[in-house]
Amino acid sequence: MAKKTNVTRLEIIRVASRLFLERGYSQTTIRAIAEELDISPGHLMFYFHSKEHLLSVLVDMLCDFQWELIKRVTDEGASQLMAICFEMTTMAAACEESEIARDFYISSYTSPITLELIRKNDADRAREIFSEFCPHWSETEFREAETLISGIEYATFMTTESSAPLDVRISGALNAIMLIYNVPEELRRDKIRKALSLDYRSMGKQILSDFIKYVEDTNEHAFEEFYASKKR
Repeated sequence: MAKKTNVTRLEIIRVASRLFLERGYSQTTIRAIAEELDISPGHLMFYFHSKEHLLSVLVDMLCDFQWELIKRVTDEGASQLMAICFEMTTMAAACEESEIARDFYISSYTSPITLELIRKNDADRAREIFSEFCPHWSETEFREAETLISGIEYATFMTTESSAPLDVRISGALNAIMLIYNVPEELRRDKIRKALSLDYRSMGKQILSDFIKYVEDTNEHAFEEFYASKKR
């Protein structure tokens, strides 16, 4: 029974994440996911109590993907500070270019379950990247800072008719985030200038595509590990 439970959970995660990234999180219902799996909504909710709990699985994958993205950018020669600026810039651009991406990020930042995951992950990264500028900060102070920063990020993604242009929002967000972490003004200006010199709209589309592929590969790997464990 446990093995059947495990494979059913993996099937639900694979289908739900695919639908969230194809149709949009807000446009995908528990019933639609259940229909794809040919099970009842009640059966699905035996494994995941709400759509937000399914979203949290995808946000966990996003957090892992972001760590890998920062490593990739730094391996190519950029500083960790530039890598975090690159990540923020491409996330904002992806939200501007894709309604699916925008819906995913906005939903993730407005669900208490997933917002807590984002804040914890980002606080862990901040301790690694900004510690030289905040050498005496405690873990609590990094967590408090990320509470503010998640609000800045949300405001950057959540646009209205009166919102500033993308480059202005990116510049303002990067400056505010680095200011919170005591990054000197000259260094802030340099990183913002470099971020805005990138073809960030195209990069945002590519990062979104990379993330979708990462999710597919992660789900496939989970199935491979599951079936390998059955043979042992």
